[in-house]
Amino acid sequence: MDQRISAAPGSEAPEFLFAGFRLEPDGTLFRGESQIHLPPKELAALKMLIANAGRVVTPLELQKALWGDVHVTGDSVPKCVSSLRARLQPETCIQTLYKRGYRFAAGVRTRGVTHDAPPRLVILPFTTGFGVPEHLGPVIAEEAMARLSSARPVVVCVLARDSVFTLVRRGLTAQQTGEALHADLVLAGAISALPMHFRLRIEMIRISDGTQIWVEDVLVRRDLVAGVESELVERLAFRLGSEDAPWLRAWRTESLALAASAQDSATSEDESADESATHRLEAYQVFQRAHHEWQSLQRHRMQDGLQHLMRATELDPSLIGARVDLVNLCISQCFYGFMSPAMEADIVRRTVDAVPDLPAQSEAVLPALGWISFHYDRNLPEALRLMSLSSHLPHDPWITRVRSMLAMSRHHFTQAIEELQNSIQLDPYAPWLHARLAWALHLAGRADESLEQIRRALNLFPEHEGASLYGAVILAFNGSTAHAISLAQELSERLPHFDLASSVHAYALARAGRRDEAHSMLERLQWLSRERFFLKSFLPAVYVALGDTEAALAELRASDDSRCPWFFQMLADPRLAELRGNPDFEIMREALAEMEAAAAREPEPTV
Repeated sequence: MDQRISAAPGSEAPEFLFAGFRLEPDGTLFRGESQIHLPPKELAALKMLIANAGRVVTPLELQKALWGDVHVTGDSVPKCVSSLRARLQPETCIQTLYKRGYRFAAGVRTRGVTHDAPPRLVILPFTTGFGVPEHLGPVIAEEAMARLSSARPVVVCVLARDSVFTLVRRGLTAQQTGEALHADLVLAGAISALPMHFRLRIEMIRISDGTQIWVEDVLVRRDLVAGVESELVERLAFRLGSEDAPWLRAWRTESLALAASAQDSATSEDESADESATHRLEAYQVFQRAHHEWQSLQRHRMQDGLQHLMRATELDPSLIGARVDLVNLCISQCFYGFMSPAMEADIVRRTVDAVPDLPAQSEAVLPALGWISFHYDRNLPEALRLMSLSSHLPHDPWITRVRSMLAMSRHHFTQAIEELQNSIQLDPYAPWLHARLAWALHLAGRADESLEQIRRALNLFPEHEGASLYGAVILAFNGSTAHAISLAQELSERLPHFDLASSVHAYALARAGRRDEAHSMLERLQWLSRERFFLKSFLPAVYVALGDTEAALAELRASDDSRCPWFFQMLADPRLAELRGNPDFEIMREALAEMEAAAAREPEPTV
């Protein structure tokens, strides 16, 4: 089967339908049969937001689209969007994302359009047969997702990786996964091993009727499998009618260069050129293995991934993907307590410093660098500047994590909750999003909503580490201690090196009145802290539950001194409410107020 995925022909201009409204081709807006007058600038803003529905549009993008090079005041865009939003009430079609821009959140349908809206595509992790490295299946799928998602103009709407992979792990078929995510198309594949080649079998399924509309076999030499995602993307682009797009030509060049490296390493008589080509190919292969390895909560796998990524950047300093992964891995290890904040900050800075023209070459590391500026340097203005530079980046598991954690650490809980809720709309089966939303509600003091959300997360993702960790905290705080103890104990046994789980287990025991067991666990944790780095931020809540205020304050001071990434969130944690009013505790809280005051004195970051 070899057919293009094309749209049905229609009229020359589109009619947009959204949230009870109809925007006709001539720019006339109707709610039902009632016409709504829109001034020219608001109409232009509405058209741009609809054309980019689901994506964050920055104020600068709107300003250029509406006024071009004409100088306007800084409040022109917010006033225009605010007026437009008022005309669309009571529907909340336009979301404002703090410091980032605006997103059109309503579902949009088109009628009478020459080209259909981009199809919604699910890319499943490829299955791997005997003799095929396990990491190849998910890595090829993820690379294809990333490349298609960043293509401009948009040719296909690639659905979120975490939701896709979660549903696949549950055993859903390609058809079921596509239906659960309301996709139009599903791309599935399998990799099998031959003596000298890997065979990739690719198939495209149309969800509406389950028809297989495209199937193809691709043979790839084993030594050229690195970069095969470029071949996959090229074939997809052909089916989508975008084979001549500039973004595809650039990646085709990159793929050919990687293949040339492999060929050069096999045939070159120039030893220096041969060594360089070999290093480049080896770096990409090491990066692929590491990318699969580190995305877990297994301490040894994350540390192996760290070593692989550092090796990849040594072999090929220009491999930006490995640097992005290395930065994200360090941030993750510090959050989990597997790496000290000092080591995290050092590796992140050295990794980023080696990237020339950082904003242009690797925007994806800017949120992580902003996080380091905040929690390690305590430099909020610089953190906000870096976040502003990356405000246009779409939802991504690592970017959204840093954005929401920064908002929570600043005690901007409404912002964090909105960020997480918006991301869940895009990525509905991402376990960490659901669990972290419950945590944000907990920190905001919205106990009933927090409890409801964590129960929802535990029901959806009963085996997920994040749901169990936050679940044990929230359930214990709200009196469901037996369930909390069960969750924390199971998590501690499954991940014995995950010290945060042990801290939460001790808290649940203390809340249940099992003081001796809680003290015993605290003694063991203090003993472990003499042997390795130990993240102490969750211990103050245990001591508060045991009535030991001085010990709780001592652990908070230790967390502050070590620049623990959870420190500022702990200062808002309802579990530590008994410490409020204590002079030492209030001094710690005042440090955040001083950082906010310093940021307020700085000029507004330019988006």
